[in-house]
Amino acid sequence: MKLNIPGFPFEVVVTLVRKPPAFRWKLSVRGLLIIVMVAALFTWCGLGVFDPGINALSILTRILPQPLFVTAAKLSFPANRAAPIAARLSLADAAGLPIAAEFDFRQTGPQSWDILVETDGGPLTLSGGGARLAVGGEVLVDEAEAEYRGLYRRFVELTASGASDVDLAPLRLVADAFMLGRRQIVEPFEG
Repeated sequence: MKLNIPGFPFEVVVTLVRKPPAFRWKLSVRGLLIIVMVAALFTWCGLGVFDPGINALSILTRILPQPLFVTAAKLSFPANRAAPIAARLSLADAAGLPIAAEFDFRQTGPQSWDILVETDGGPLTLSGGGARLAVGGEVLVDEAEAEYRGLYRRFVELTASGASDVDLAPLRLVADAFMLGRRQIVEPFEG
């Protein structure tokens, strides 16, 4: 399979083995509250842990060759908040390949933004929110985080051309997680 990873100057060709891909997208919500108060307010009024987590789903839906579907979800809501602080998703592609996803705002220490895939060439790890790619233990890409710079550059291109570029697949997965998810109330969040 070719993993078409946007922004990388080459194609990564691997064959998935029948071990479920997994990804972990964990960060400290307290860090978000300090850095961007407006985003944090949105976080607790809207998508919660999926606000940054949708980035992982965006990457995953872009690099895998078949559509993904949520098959089960467990959403953890703080007793005093209306949005989830953590989520565990079970997904599958159209061929039935199982995928596990874990999102958690309660991470302490270094943030985890990793997608892990077992391939015939060894483990493929996309980490740092897409800034680092390693296959079979060999680092192929290790760049500084440039997500927002590239995103804003793309906004300028789209605005100048009057075009739009919308991928609804990640948002559909989040909506499905909310619809299918089993709600669990956890300790209140006081941040």
